[in-house]
Amino acid sequence: MGSSHIFTHYVILLFIVKLCTMAIAQDGSANGFDGAEREALVTIKADFNNPKVLKSWTGLMCYLNNTPSWFGISCINGRVTGLRLENLGLIGKLKPDALVNLTQLQTLSFKNNSISGNLMDFSKNKNLKDINLSGNRFDGEISPSLLTLNLLESLQVQNNNLNGPIPGFNQSTLKVFNVSDNNLSGEIPNTTALQKFGTSSYLGNQDLCGPLFSITTCTIKNSDTSTPGPSDDSHNDSSNNSKSSMWTPILIVINVVGMVVLLFLFIYYFKKSKKLKKMLTNKNMKLMEVEKIETSKMETTTTTPTETRSVESRSVGLEVELEKGKLIFLGSEINFELDHLLRASAEGLGKGNFGNCYKAMLVDGPTVVVKRLRDLKPLTNEEFVRQVRAIADQKHPNLLPLLGYYNTKDEKLFLLKFAPNGSLYNRIHGGKGTRDRIPFRWSSRLSVARGVARALEHLHLNCSSSQAAAAAVVPHGNLKSSNVLLDENDDVRVADYGLTSLIALPIATQRMVSYRSPEYLGFKKVSKKSDIWSFGCLLLELLTGRISSHSAPPGVTGADLCSWVHRAVREEWTAEIFDTEIAVQRSANSGMLRLLQIAIRCCDKSPEKRPEMSEVVREVESVKGAVDSEDEEDLSLSMDQSMTDDSIATATPSR
Repeated sequence: MGSSHIFTHYVILLFIVKLCTMAIAQDGSANGFDGAEREALVTIKADFNNPKVLKSWTGLMCYLNNTPSWFGISCINGRVTGLRLENLGLIGKLKPDALVNLTQLQTLSFKNNSISGNLMDFSKNKNLKDINLSGNRFDGEISPSLLTLNLLESLQVQNNNLNGPIPGFNQSTLKVFNVSDNNLSGEIPNTTALQKFGTSSYLGNQDLCGPLFSITTCTIKNSDTSTPGPSDDSHNDSSNNSKSSMWTPILIVINVVGMVVLLFLFIYYFKKSKKLKKMLTNKNMKLMEVEKIETSKMETTTTTPTETRSVESRSVGLEVELEKGKLIFLGSEINFELDHLLRASAEGLGKGNFGNCYKAMLVDGPTVVVKRLRDLKPLTNEEFVRQVRAIADQKHPNLLPLLGYYNTKDEKLFLLKFAPNGSLYNRIHGGKGTRDRIPFRWSSRLSVARGVARALEHLHLNCSSSQAAAAAVVPHGNLKSSNVLLDENDDVRVADYGLTSLIALPIATQRMVSYRSPEYLGFKKVSKKSDIWSFGCLLLELLTGRISSHSAPPGVTGADLCSWVHRAVREEWTAEIFDTEIAVQRSANSGMLRLLQIAIRCCDKSPEKRPEMSEVVREVESVKGAVDSEDEEDLSLSMDQSMTDDSIATATPSR
């Protein structure tokens, strides 16, 4: 009996030792691989500027196959297999070895942040299948370590600052590939994997070449010419002398030919200018005669409505023929000749989506903006004039007026009123953090929101049927902060409206804000409600002081403000949404919250759930300004409790 009792104790002891051994082995695994992975993620978090976004990265990270407690992390068997930190506004510089210890990583996405530095070393991440680093500020060359990823299915690094050549990717698994809008150069490698992707995967890299860009060969700069050693001096001297003697007569011939061409061009230009002046004089005389004839017809003939329309149609046709090559003014008191404009001093205002803009300062005359139009639809002269006059007829105190236009076969210009206080984009983002910046306070921002809403309502209520058909029922189509201007009194002037009736549809879908709306991305449809979505994005930019990815200018990375704000409201850190320049104005809290609710409704993914523009105007007009616009309080005193109350949550549509 005693020996049996001892044997039982012995068996139990062995079982306990076995359990301890298994626990130690498991704990060793956790403190080995998992510990290294945890340290890698903590280091990544420290490299970012906003640790509050990753406040859940504390405590236990992964446990077996349970749902990870860390935001953006995926785990299998206690190992990190996924890292997704998208649209969080993260700013920081990652180290090249940031991912070395995440050896089981299969998915990596830092999409739409502001992360900088060179691309990481992926040589230890052999299981990586999906990499999305688009919409950041990564620079340097594309890491050659990516070529070692034999399971790679998707690589998206568009909208960064990468340079150098494209490595020779040839993984048969590669299904998605996009390196567009970087600074890459050289010839696209002729590998089976890369040649199956279309031009869109490579656009926005001016120095790329190859068959996809209708260039079969690339000019290779001889940048690796070696410096000759002392033993080669005599050989190089003789070689250089022979080359010099060979090229001398060729250079002389080229110079002579160049001088002859220049002389020919000078004579041609001189003759053309004389001919043009003669044509303009003749056309002015003909125009006066036509006006006299039409005036006499109007005075002596009583016409029915139908007859009146036919007379107007004929006069427009004659007008188109006579206007060609002239500056045409549209009901404005401003009037000057083309020669005056050509002699005016000009200043570049920037490159727009549909043409460059110039500030022209006329001698003894007004200052106007000249917009050169490009990528237009193939319109006849009569169609062009009809659409331009429809745009000019949209008159409202908050719309930038179209003063006139110039129309020839090779050149089309718009003359616009000059807004001396610049764009809303520059007012929100320009000079932030500098001593010279004038704070953009709540009352001014609310005034802008009201002015833009009124202008948009006018366009929505006065969009003619012909315009609606031509513009795919989007009265504005390109509403963003850079198209909202401030005149000499800081009054709002909305610009670039009605261009959808002139711009070719394939170009419009690439460059206009309305075509980035959820309904176009999902169903390839746009409507008036697409304008309201754009207005909601504009309100969020006004409230947050952040750059929107939907309207960021070329070379600037913005954030998806709609998604970011929804997440902030959902996770109850709403007080951090508002720009510090207005957040310190405590008396404006209720107004800011009300405008935020309106913006969230306008940004609803479903167009049917967005309000009509007239309703938006009424709601924006009812928003109260600050009791004292200069009432600044320390942000550390904490904002009203209403910043995180249920009033915002109820205004947030279900996602």
